[in-house]
Amino acid sequence: MVLEYAGPDLALVELGAQMRLTLLLGLLSSLFVPWGIATGGSWAALLVALALFAVKAAVLGAVLAAAEVFWAKIRLLRVPELLAGSFLLALLAVISSYFLNRAS
Repeated sequence: MVLEYAGPDLALVELGAQMRLTLLLGLLSSLFVPWGIATGGSWAALLVALALFAVKAAVLGAVLAAAEVFWAKIRLLRVPELLAGSFLLALLAVISSYFLNRAS
């Protein structure tokens, strides 16, 4: 739990999470978009591969951020449905309680 940490410990936890996300985005970008992977050992090929890796990771990060915002918005738009359902269940409980107490 991130809530248990503060100061340098929290910084290390956040750094670990960011490194894990970078590694995951790098693996996904290399797996699904394999263009720009350096096949030679020259400095030019490595610089081009590093630049393309950064671009691919940034694009995947932007897609991930957009998906997170979209899912949060979808959850927020479902609140009225959940409130209506809970109100209906509460009303049903009150009515059944009334009739059960009246019958006995």
